[in-house]
Amino acid sequence: MDDQQMTCKNLPNLVSSFIDTFIDYTVAGIFLPGSPSPPFTQTFYPPPDRLVAVGDLHGDLVKSKQALRLAGLIDSNDTWSGGSTTLVQVGDVLDRGGQELKILYFLEKLKRQAVKSGGNVITMNGNHEIMNMDGDFCCTFPSGLDEFRRWAHWFCVGNDMKRLCDGLEKPKDIYDGIPLSFEGVKQEYVEGFRARIAALRPQGPIATRFLSKNVTVLVVGESVFVHGGILAEHVDYGLEKINNDVRDWILGLKDKISSDLVRSSSSLLWLRKFSNTTAEECDCSLLEHALATIPGARRLIMGHSIQKGGINGVCDGKAIRIDVGMSKGCINGLPEVLEINGKSGLRILTPKPMYDSNRRDFIPEQHRPQEVHVAA
Repeated sequence: MDDQQMTCKNLPNLVSSFIDTFIDYTVAGIFLPGSPSPPFTQTFYPPPDRLVAVGDLHGDLVKSKQALRLAGLIDSNDTWSGGSTTLVQVGDVLDRGGQELKILYFLEKLKRQAVKSGGNVITMNGNHEIMNMDGDFCCTFPSGLDEFRRWAHWFCVGNDMKRLCDGLEKPKDIYDGIPLSFEGVKQEYVEGFRARIAALRPQGPIATRFLSKNVTVLVVGESVFVHGGILAEHVDYGLEKINNDVRDWILGLKDKISSDLVRSSSSLLWLRKFSNTTAEECDCSLLEHALATIPGARRLIMGHSIQKGGINGVCDGKAIRIDVGMSKGCINGLPEVLEINGKSGLRILTPKPMYDSNRRDFIPEQHRPQEVHVAA
């Protein structure tokens, strides 16, 4: 093809792709391989040969990678090495750290790599994802504001470049409708606030690209996954309908989403009735009733409430709590992951010593998942 034919007008998609790749690498430091991961299409999955669940990550990329290495899901080059394993991350990637975008990009990379090996990476919404889409940044660190400020700068540079190209749809102003100042917000943080709103509000570029692919409730084999907890009334509403409603709200196809589903203290993302510190504080009868309404469900796996002693189970093993507060922005806990497979049942993969007397306070011996010490 001669120079006259090699024009922006003739190659709009190639130019747009190059600009997007440049921005991705500038923001996250990685190249995303292949085509984007597809939007979720399922709420119910058959049991895989191996299932790994990871709790809240809260903006700590280093600890996120440590957790995935414990499970053998990534190699020394941070490439998917989990084969046909299914990974479930139960939400709360956002807030309390300064590497939130880097984690979102990293999980997207793993989704694309895993599917080529017959594996699957499923990401979920936590209460902090919804808070940020609502513009509630009460748990956002200054480093998190700065990360989004840098993203917005390069995203706008990319949009300016696209506006110069004939044949490309002119990008919209990502700041449209966002105020220039906020009551009570220091001037040094305003730019980060505006960038975060632009990125994460419904129909925002980051919300659309990453968060719209999250599920809010998930059933894999005998295990139900949700960030906070689940009640029979949620099941009656319809698990697939919940996922579709939340996704459509994120994509701007619905004007609002019910607070009973994602914001109230009894919602799927905020409920703590099964994740309180001791077994005596958990409402096991309420959980049993909810699980009984989901065919084949045996247990609920949740994050949301930090378990200082590590991953544990209550209610005769029907409630498994996997938020270990690993992020430095939380309690800087040791990373742990939960593994479920047909041969050995439930196992806690941990860098802790095999015997931890504190763990016995949480899980009666007959219901205790097997702990496996993994070299950090």
